[in-house]
Amino acid sequence: MARFDPRGKANRALLFGVPDYDFTRPEHPFGVSGDLPAVEHNLDGLRQALRAGGVFTEAGITVARPRTVDEFDRHLDAAVEAAEGLLLLYFSGHGAVPSTGDELWLLMRRATIVPGTESVFRGAVPWKSVLTVLSRARAERVVVILDCCYAGNASAAWDVLGTAQRQRTSLLMSVQANNRIDAGDADTPTPFTAELVRLLQNGEIGFEELADRLRAHMSAHHTTLREPPEPWEPQSRSATSGSDVLLAAPPSRPPGTPPPALFAESYGNGGRRPPAQPARARDGSRAPARRPVGRGGLVPLTGRRRLAAVIGVPAAIAGLVATGLAVLDGGGGAPCKPPLELRLLTDPDLEPTLRKAAEAYLTSNANRTGGGCRRSGITVYSAGAAATVSAFSRQSDPWQRPTGDETNPQRDIGPQPDIWIPASFASADRARLSSPERTYVTLEADPEPFAYSPVVLAVPQSLAEPATARVGSLAALTEAVRKREARAELRRTDPENTDAGLLATIGLYGGGPGETDPASAERRVAQPGPPSRTGTELLCTLPDDDAADERTSALVPEFLLKTAVGCDSATRTGRTAEYPVDVPGLSPTFVRVRWQGADRDKGARDTAVAGFRTWLTGKGGTTEAGSGAPGGLAVFGQDGFRSGSGGHRPLGGGDFGALADPGQLPGPAFPSAMTDALKRYREANGPGRVLFLLDSSGSMGGLWEGPGGAPGIITQSLAGLGPQDEYGVWGVASEPGGPRPYGEVLGFGKHQREEAQHAITASAQVKDLEADPYRALAAALDYMAQRGTDDHRPQLIVYITDDEDNDRLTEGGRLGDLLATARARRIPVVMASLDSGGCDKGKPDAAVSEASGGRCLDTKGDLVARLRDEVARTGTGGEG
Repeated sequence: MARFDPRGKANRALLFGVPDYDFTRPEHPFGVSGDLPAVEHNLDGLRQALRAGGVFTEAGITVARPRTVDEFDRHLDAAVEAAEGLLLLYFSGHGAVPSTGDELWLLMRRATIVPGTESVFRGAVPWKSVLTVLSRARAERVVVILDCCYAGNASAAWDVLGTAQRQRTSLLMSVQANNRIDAGDADTPTPFTAELVRLLQNGEIGFEELADRLRAHMSAHHTTLREPPEPWEPQSRSATSGSDVLLAAPPSRPPGTPPPALFAESYGNGGRRPPAQPARARDGSRAPARRPVGRGGLVPLTGRRRLAAVIGVPAAIAGLVATGLAVLDGGGGAPCKPPLELRLLTDPDLEPTLRKAAEAYLTSNANRTGGGCRRSGITVYSAGAAATVSAFSRQSDPWQRPTGDETNPQRDIGPQPDIWIPASFASADRARLSSPERTYVTLEADPEPFAYSPVVLAVPQSLAEPATARVGSLAALTEAVRKREARAELRRTDPENTDAGLLATIGLYGGGPGETDPASAERRVAQPGPPSRTGTELLCTLPDDDAADERTSALVPEFLLKTAVGCDSATRTGRTAEYPVDVPGLSPTFVRVRWQGADRDKGARDTAVAGFRTWLTGKGGTTEAGSGAPGGLAVFGQDGFRSGSGGHRPLGGGDFGALADPGQLPGPAFPSAMTDALKRYREANGPGRVLFLLDSSGSMGGLWEGPGGAPGIITQSLAGLGPQDEYGVWGVASEPGGPRPYGEVLGFGKHQREEAQHAITASAQVKDLEADPYRALAAALDYMAQRGTDDHRPQLIVYITDDEDNDRLTEGGRLGDLLATARARRIPVVMASLDSGGCDKGKPDAAVSEASGGRCLDTKGDLVARLRDEVARTGTGGEG
């Protein structure tokens, strides 16, 4: 493998460490679990190792112990601006995760955890925002090293980066996801950084070798603090540019001369070899667990001195991007009060732009007091459009007070928002309760959208019409493309996940005399596996197949032709916008959300929401310098949006394949048209068929009980299946040489959901036998193929496993045979691995799902919610 050698370039190493915390338990009820004196040794040792390593100069290494988020940001911004060759970022201190474990937060010295209605991480940096800032770096390569509990949870945000970012960013995490680790003794460094420094000072080494050797050492000598203990396994994500990066090349030493002893190797117990049980921290007390209530709640907090505490934020936050939990210094160095935190929920297609807008607002004068303090912070997150509408209209009660695992918007959508910005004006109407059911939420939508983006046909430039012929019906535009390329294909995003996908579906199905049969329309956009979840994902995965990229048109929002281009810029096919007059456009709308009983700070919250609304929508706002549009609209203009009213003129400039004036553009959709299109989409191919394979071998015993156990995961996923769908469950464990590799847990057929859930709970049992995943999957593919010979009903196979028996899948030529069968059958297989690394590149699970056109899910993300989404796409049980 080629190696990037940064020596002689303008390199920067930024070492963040937080050894002391101002607020700790039990003295402070909202404090963290304790100080971390070992971190001070980490900073000293790593600085010396890097200085001696020949890559970084003394002036190129910055050591920082940030008290506040603002201090962290200032140091990070300076390093991002200065680095031209290699930028190395290191953090050691308390890490924190919400109850879902799908987001990592880095806690600064003044961090606190405030429970209740306003339960937030104050003085904490969201990992996703760090990645966003690093994306601006001029450095040729970026390396991040995290030494904190739950460091492995950082991989989820890296995995969804665009290709351009992944090509130059490498991530080393001290431990696997959802695991706590020993902090080391007061007189020694943490175990991970002790070994990190030893390797850096021991000769020339690159990132790949460093990660491999750390993984081997830590897993052999240490265990995590999980119960029961697990081997301590550092994780890594490598830059995808095909080259390693040199991190240290110390000057050669005379033979037999040992490296300098920066500090003694530590095993987390005073330098001794690891004990039989993992090292215990000094304070062994535990805070009681609390069930989430109202708009927030707590999950168990640990009182032991560790590198992180599990912290419950308001609900289970899926896809969270936080942009303002800052504690700032006001004028004269006086500390500011923590700003009021607002929560903004939006459509997945809009999330990147709204994240930029929120970040711009947080640092604008509109959000500053006279003393320079921030008035408010904003957390931006997204969720599936159809699920969000359903949650507002029918599930506001369980959103406020979750009562079970099947319906829990706190887990599936995220915390109860103060602001909702749907991508379509009509969605706000669809979300309002129209039945006599009790509701706990009130939606106050602005009378008109503040921005607009038509849904366009993004056509490869070689197949596009001249500018004068780029407007017409969707049928006419697609037919013109087919005349130029007989093999032309058409793609559309998931109508369940984004409003843009649903609006495109309205155009595909048509209306009136020219109405198209939904099943026929769906065959026009058919593809291997499920549709892409967002327009960005669609445009960024097309270049994976050059031939398909050159002949495929995509129905996506126009603004994505400007923003979704950083994923594969070197090889992607350029696209031109054509404008179907029968596809409604996106119309982002500001909606104030009010929750019953959440009025403790009503006045302050109303003021904060109103301030952001004024800045974002331009209603009474001032014009930002250098832009013809008021504050937030300038950000939307930079991202390619148009004015929300009038002739929908562009808010910004730039040539990105769009027409500045394509003529009269379609208006927003009618709520009834969106509801009808979603219903017809779900029924397009009739009821679905799903076969669940449940690994019931002996190794699954510790992953069996409760809603997070394997049977519980299946019962929760049945929410996406209706009474007309057919499904069944096989238990995969068998005697060697037995006649079949499974036993029937639930017979395949139509079921009432509650009866099926009860049957699975009662019948699913762990057996003292091994699983044979090869034979089970081969049998499942044959079984489902026999049932799909006479119709086009959607089918899905789901295999839930801990991967302990994967050696029986890969032995001999078995895996190759199975992949060939999966490609031939074209029945999507979802591999749901209860191992956090089950879907890593090169693993059998990833290969099987890819060959079949399915998805691979593991515990790096919210496996339960994502599996339920996959099943719902096949079944008819969801509500819109």
